[in-house]
Amino acid sequence: MDGAPIVIGTHCFIGPNCGMYTANHPVVAEERNMGLEQAKPITIGDHVWVGADVTILPGVTIGEGSVIGAKSVVTKDIPARVLAVGNPCRVLRPITEDDRIR
Repeated sequence: MDGAPIVIGTHCFIGPNCGMYTANHPVVAEERNMGLEQAKPITIGDHVWVGADVTILPGVTIGEGSVIGAKSVVTKDIPARVLAVGNPCRVLRPITEDDRIR
């Protein structure tokens, strides 16, 4: 849902069933019933890996080189070069040289 821009950087991996939603509906019932809505952009930095079944909510920025674990619900900004998982998604730790396969 793209009522606002969704910007995806270069060399990103995005798993299946990932949802990015820019629409933000009011929590006050009267405003919602009036049809009020706002959209907030989503920004995904370069070299980000978004796992399968991840949900990214309005206004979120995911920093360069970060990894978002499968089934996470990203409700707030995620800094660069971290591993983040969960519902709500939270930073577990920085990505370091120890994470290299070789």
